Amino acid sequence: MLQTNKVLKNTYMLLSATLLFSASMAGVAVATGMPFLNPWLTLGVYFGLLFLTAKTRNSAWGILSVFGLTGFLGLTLGPLLSFYLTALPNGGQVVMTAFGITGVTFLGLSAYAIRSGRDFSFMGGFLTVGILGAFLLGIVAFAFNMPTLSLAVSGMFVLAMGGLILYQTSEIVRGGETNYIMATVTLYVALYNLFTSLLHLLGIFGDE
Repeated sequence: MLQTNKVLKNTYMLLSATLLFSASMAGVAVATGMPFLNPWLTLGVYFGLLFLTAKTRNSAWGILSVFGLTGFLGLTLGPLLSFYLTALPNGGQVVMTAFGITGVTFLGLSAYAIRSGRDFSFMGGFLTVGILGAFLLGIVAFAFNMPTLSLAVSGMFVLAMGGLILYQTSEIVRGGETNYIMATVTLYVALYNLFTSLLHLLGIFGDE
């Protein structure tokens, strides 16, 4: 129990720090007018940093890798935020609504997983298949310019990321996840994808 509490505490501390750092990098990208990066390059760098983090997860280098990964994702978020803020007349409201829903969803699901103590490990297989399927469909939607499919993918990601938050928090609480660096990465990626998917959905339905 003591070990579990330590992992949970360290995860939330590191997650908070990486979210602040990521937000700072997104702010820099917005302020400097950074353009969108090539999506294939973005995926390559993302998976490279993810692999590096997994390899160094048991050392101090793992913490640096986490900040490298989340800082990079923060930079990629900047151009997206700039787009919504300038392209939509209610862009600021859309961004803040997506941010608020993301925060409330994370706090609510995390609190439920912690307080209920329920075992959500059964979701692991479904989440793996669902996230992989949504990822591949997202590539198809981008490659063939299919906006309707892209919208459906965003909806799938919202549901999958909510499930991932429940699953990962449950794993920490029940002792299934003992590495706070990898737990932080999983929760950060869930929040990132949840936020960007909500941005897409709210941007489409809230476009005046």
